[in-house]
Amino acid sequence: MLKKVFVFAVVMIVACVCTADVRLPGIISNNMVLQQESKVAIWGWAEAGEKIQVRPLWQKWAAKTVADGDGKWMVEIKTGKAGGPFAIAIKANNEIILQNVMIGEVWICSGQSNMQMAVKSCVNAKKEIASSKYPAIRLFTVPNVVAGEPKDNCGGQWKVCSADTVANFSGVGYFFGRYLHEKLDVPVGLIDSSWGGTPAESWTRDEYMKKDADFEPILKRYADAEKAYPAAIKKYKEETLPNWEKAKAKAKKEGKKVPRWPGKPFGPDNPHRPSGLYNAMIAPLLNYEIKGAIWYQGESNAGRAYQYRKLFPNMIANWREDFGIGDFPFYFVQISPFKYGTEYAAAELMEAQLLTLKGVENVGMAVTNDIGNVSDIHPKNKQDVGKRLALWALAKDYGKKDIVYSGPIYKEMRVEGDKIRISFDYACGGLVAKDGDLKQFQIAGEDKKFVDAKAVIDGKAVVVSCDSVSKPVAVRYCWGNTAIGNLFNGGELPASPFRTDDWAGVTINNK
Repeated sequence: MLKKVFVFAVVMIVACVCTADVRLPGIISNNMVLQQESKVAIWGWAEAGEKIQVRPLWQKWAAKTVADGDGKWMVEIKTGKAGGPFAIAIKANNEIILQNVMIGEVWICSGQSNMQMAVKSCVNAKKEIASSKYPAIRLFTVPNVVAGEPKDNCGGQWKVCSADTVANFSGVGYFFGRYLHEKLDVPVGLIDSSWGGTPAESWTRDEYMKKDADFEPILKRYADAEKAYPAAIKKYKEETLPNWEKAKAKAKKEGKKVPRWPGKPFGPDNPHRPSGLYNAMIAPLLNYEIKGAIWYQGESNAGRAYQYRKLFPNMIANWREDFGIGDFPFYFVQISPFKYGTEYAAAELMEAQLLTLKGVENVGMAVTNDIGNVSDIHPKNKQDVGKRLALWALAKDYGKKDIVYSGPIYKEMRVEGDKIRISFDYACGGLVAKDGDLKQFQIAGEDKKFVDAKAVIDGKAVVVSCDSVSKPVAVRYCWGNTAIGNLFNGGELPASPFRTDDWAGVTINNK
């Protein structure tokens, strides 16, 4: 009996020592990149009241703090110019030495499946993977998790970019980071926090979702689903799934097509849950100093494009407030043409993104109208997507003033008799009709009926007309789900789809 008590006591002592050890979040680990010339946070957990010392080995002194009553602690350390590798010593009851740490530029890469799409699925994948030895580029992938409340930690670890690590990393993120690295010659840290098929509301904090009445239907749909979930999941497990298993077995036995798997009822672990991905996949990153974010998403909100006009800027404002570093750069991809079920839904979502470009400070938009695939919602050319995002960053954040970073963006229209003159911002190097005459321009009179139009480049403007429309009032360009245009600027970047009118669209009442 005495021996058992002694063993128990030893176990308890060991347990107490273990809980006293300083611990770090997944994002603070070997191989990480810290934002250069900044005050960056290093944080973690320890025993309440425990003294913590953090010494980056590029300086002689240590930052000191004491774990609070919940065992949480944080210090700020200064970083110099880009370089490395370095080490950071963290000492408390135990000691952790973070190795192979770089100082450079840090970007979050987020969104849905076109951001999540891995390098191995992109065009020329084998060649790209084989040539991906970039030891100064570091990759961190946030695991796909849903949470009901904001989390302070996530899984994952920083990895050195190589053929062994890049294959499963975000293609857009990698090609963006590689272009920056090649042009700036500094280390680049890329944090991939993305999940296919997810809407913008999943990436937005709950308090921000409650700010606007236009978002109430989203919250109500989830509240209703949550209320019905216990009964729904019970039926799913006891009836739906077993019936499907039987049908599956029968189909295989008879050599027939297996019936589609019945998805689980919408519930707490569904990635469409409002705020669910913000809580689990963005909140744990908020202390980590970043330069900016790139974003590729919108397809899952195409059916509610008018709502996205508010929802997307709302999400950007949410992130900027919570990261606490001001209006950091936020560059996003305009979705590509695709055969959506609702005609004009894609055009209206593209327009919502265009309005965000015009209405929100310090954002940029990469147009992909020319590199999409109308039969595949996941175009494989992610190299050009990453490059076009990087052009915005190079021009706006890294002082590269001699580059063209945006295609033509509709500025204004002027009626000239039976014609309409369209002028553009970013008509850098003039306007160009690629591969023949301009196409995908339409014009309408007061009857609001659009017809195909003749469009001619005149300097930095396009003049649009049609013999059957003597008194034109509006012009549209690439206004459709699968419309692909050929208007470019001298920098070989495509024009964004646009319309000059504000007539009600097909998604205006969809919430």
